[in-house]
Formats: sequence, C-alpha cells, structure tokens
Amino acid sequence: MIRSLDLVSAIWKRRHRGGKPAGKERRAARAGCPCNRRDAASGLPTTTPKGRAEFGPAQRCSSVTMYDIAPSSRLAPSQTRLRADASKWLKQGLLFATALCLSAPTLAKTVTVAPGADAQERLQEALILAEPGDVVELGAGRFDLVDGLSLDVDNVTIRGAGMDQTVLNFAGQLGAGEGLLVTSDHVVLRDFAIEDSKGDGIKSKGADNIVYYKVRVEWTRGPHAENGAYAIYPVESSNVLVDSVITIGSSDAGIYVGQSENIIVRNSVARFNVAGIEIENSIGADVYNNVAVNNTGGILVFDLPNIPKQGGRNVRVFDNIVVDNNTPNFAPAGNIVAEVPAGMGVMVMSHYEVEVFENRFAENGTGNILIVSYSKEQKDPNYNPKPIGVRVFENDHGRAGYKPVFPGGAELKAAFGGAIPPIIEDGTGENILIGDDVAILSLGLTKAGQPLTEARPTLVAGASEPFDGRQLKPITLPQAMEDAIK
Repeated sequence: MIRSLDLVSAIWKRRHRGGKPAGKERRAARAGCPCNRRDAASGLPTTTPKGRAEFGPAQRCSSVTMYDIAPSSRLAPSQTRLRADASKWLKQGLLFATALCLSAPTLAKTVTVAPGADAQERLQEALILAEPGDVVELGAGRFDLVDGLSLDVDNVTIRGAGMDQTVLNFAGQLGAGEGLLVTSDHVVLRDFAIEDSKGDGIKSKGADNIVYYKVRVEWTRGPHAENGAYAIYPVESSNVLVDSVITIGSSDAGIYVGQSENIIVRNSVARFNVAGIEIENSIGADVYNNVAVNNTGGILVFDLPNIPKQGGRNVRVFDNIVVDNNTPNFAPAGNIVAEVPAGMGVMVMSHYEVEVFENRFAENGTGNILIVSYSKEQKDPNYNPKPIGVRVFENDHGRAGYKPVFPGGAELKAAFGGAIPPIIEDGTGENILIGDDVAILSLGLTKAGQPLTEARPTLVAGASEPFDGRQLKPITLPQAMEDAIK
C-alpha cells in the first residue's frame, strides 16, 4: 500500500513538472524573450506594457506561462498514457485513503490487562501503545504497582470491573507522584479504584472533555497528613464531568477541580477528606446530588491569588447532603485548606456569583455556610479578595454551630446560648443575599484581610421573605461525555 501511494505521489509530482525546463534552460529562455531585452545605454526594458500585450500567449514569458504544465495535445503518446495512468492511480489512492479514514473507528481495539506479575510494565505499556478509540480494560483483582502511571493519548477509555473489584494498589509506590496522570483529551476513566498513592490519586492536567465515572480513590489508613493531597484532581481543563465517584482520606480535597471551565460534579461521595469537594479558580460549575460527610469542610468554593486563572465565577451548589463535617483538619501546615475550620458545611471565599440552594445541612459543628474574604496578605493586583454576588436560599438547616472551631468561637457560642447561627459571613462581601429562614451571624469586618481580633459580631437580617435566587444557567457538557457513562 505504501509503495502504491509513493508511486502515485511520484507520478503526481512528475505530472506537475511536465514540460518544466531546468533552471539553466529557464534562465536562457527569459534572456531571449522580448520582454527581457534591455536598452544597452539605459538598462531599461525595451518593451512597454502595450508592447508586452502584443505578445501572443505562446510568446509571453511570465513565469506562469513558461513553467505551466504542457497541454496534453503537445504530449508524446507515452506521456499521454502516463498522465492517464497517473490520474487513475491518483483516484484509486484517494478512494483508498478515504475508505481508510472512514473505517478508522472500526480499528479501535480493547486491550485487556489482568493483575498479577509484571502488572506495572504491562499496564503502562498498554497505556503507551493505546491509540485513539481504544479501551484499556482492567481485569478484576488487585494490581500491585510500584510507580505512577500515565496516559497521553486522546480518546482512550480506561475501564475496570468496578470500583470494588479492580484496585490499583500503590502502597508499594517508590516515587511521590500521582497514581495516574492524564494529559490527553476525551478520556474516560471508569469503574476502578486507586488506593494509597504517594501523591495525588488521579490527576488530569490540560485534559479537555474528561470523564471520571464510578472511580474510588482512597487512602486506607484514614485521615493522615502524609496522604496524597487530591483524590480526583482535574486542573486546567474545559468540560469536566465527575460522576458517582468516592473519595476518602485526601489531605487536601477529595474532589478538586481547579483553573477549569464548564464543570459538573454530581452523585459522588466525599468523606474523611480535609475538603470534601473544592471548586477553585474556575468558571462555570454545577455541584449537585453529592454527599459530603465526615470531612473537615464539606464543599469549598474558593478563588485564590497568584494563580494564572483568576476571577472564579458562576458556581452552583445545590441538592447536596452536607452533614457531620467535623474531622479535625489534618492538612499539612501551609496549605490553604489548613485554614478551613473543622465543622464547616459550605465555605465560599473570594468568588463571584455563587448560588447555594436546596442543600441539606446538619451536624456541622462550626456552621453550615460560611462566606468570607481571602484573609491573608497578598499583593496580586488582579485579585479580588471579596465574595461578590452570593445567593443562599431554600436550604434545609439542621443542628449547627455547637462546636465552632475558630478564634473566639467558644466565646460566641456561650454568648448565643450554646450554638452560634448556622450561617456566618465576615461582613466584607458585596451583594450577599440570604433567604434561608435561620439566624445569620456577621463578624462585622469592614475590609478583606482584617484580623478576627477586630471583629464586631452581630446578628444581621436576611431577606425579608423567601426568594428564588436562581440566576445562573445550568452547566451542559458535550453529549458524547454523557453518552460515555451510559
């Protein structure tokens, strides 16, 4: 086949060179042509545009005419046959190439990798050799791996036998990187588990149209500062779907989506992480139908300084169950989530346009909803540290605020008779609308970065009557991403 195509290509080139003289001949022809004759004294052309127009087509010496393909009527018989053959072969070549392109999807294959000896080499080899459209199917059982895996091929599915049947076990991992790193587009990860990776569980970077479905990432020793930071970690991506995953034990966030656009996180469970679910410096996210339980903080919506993508906005958090998030913060010192107080339900920090509605809150010791500015010193001229345009409405509030974990919390608890209000704002936000029929505590701060020692706590009124604050449009993803999980 290759030889045939080469032959067609060679004939094509020859056809288009037909009659084209060599460089020496071309120069000689130009020198002899009337329009290139020059006056001996002045050196100027002796012909005028008018004179040049008097030349017939055969006499014109423009490069186009001189080097154009010779008319077939002037070809020798053998040349005519060659040209006809070339045309025929070219058509056949094009037909073959077209058929090859149309049949490409049928060439996609399923590569099955079973656990057992040499699982590391066999699995990584399958990921390296995968071609677009392939499925890398992981058999049931435990894959004992000693190094991280990576995928850099578009349009590949990694599919296991189920999040409790196929386990990629990184307890013996020698390095400190991710369990699985994905850097390609249109990838589907489904039906397997990753346990005890030294770094993040699954990280996808710059991977557009990525789907995480029925994946479990867990650190089996429970909450620990030396666990990996993120379990599910898509970053710098467009179109992200996280559906029906379980994350346990992350030392930062169980489900973290950062610096990305057009995101859906749904039907998932996050427990015993520092942050259950976190949307950070991202634009356009729907977080719904999730359960965030036993984390330090249930769901976080943050926008941070000194990050290339800023101006996080348009995030909806709704229909989630956010309960009993009282695990002591075990994030390594210096991480931003190390500042999250234990006992927090939903925390919105320094973000534009966030809607929190129809969630069920209960047993969050510090509070159900916290809305604050970024409080650390920062010098990013492009950064907005305030929460702006936050709407809270139609949520169901159970017990909260009975064990506040922040400076002055115990005194406030005593002052309020045993529990502080379930909704807390620091007072610095703009266009904060709260319609839930519960007490609201304002810390009375007047500017971002102001220390809590200057707080002037007071109860503030919310909306005078319930309201519907839905202003943001639902997130929609490409249909192919939804189809991938059917």
